[in-house]
Amino acid sequence: MRDEKVDINLGEIEEKFANIIWDNEPVPSGKLVKLAEAELSWKKSTTYTVLRILCNRNLFQNVNCVVTSKVSREEFKSLRSEQFVNETFEGSLPQFLTAFSRQKKLSEEEIAALQRFIDENRG
Repeated sequence: MRDEKVDINLGEIEEKFANIIWDNEPVPSGKLVKLAEAELSWKKSTTYTVLRILCNRNLFQNVNCVVTSKVSREEFKSLRSEQFVNETFEGSLPQFLTAFSRQKKLSEEEIAALQRFIDENRG
């Protein structure tokens, strides 16, 4: 369990910027400015403002002008998924899976993967 509270509620542009960091980390902050300019058409000041916001949310850190993640992309997705299930399905994974499978029939491979997951986590 992590000691710091992580704010995973990102807007679309913030998430695009986060992906630039994850794709390039560790990334010198000067290079990050150039990447954000090329991919998002941002000015230097915008890059540093949004970086500061994401650092304050405990997703990234900028130490000695090198930006790295405090939360991996995989952990971010996991936290976001957990938040979605908690908010939408009162934390019930079975309710989520039931709702999901109403719209999309599960393949045999997906069913087998879910069964392995259940077997591995039983007990």
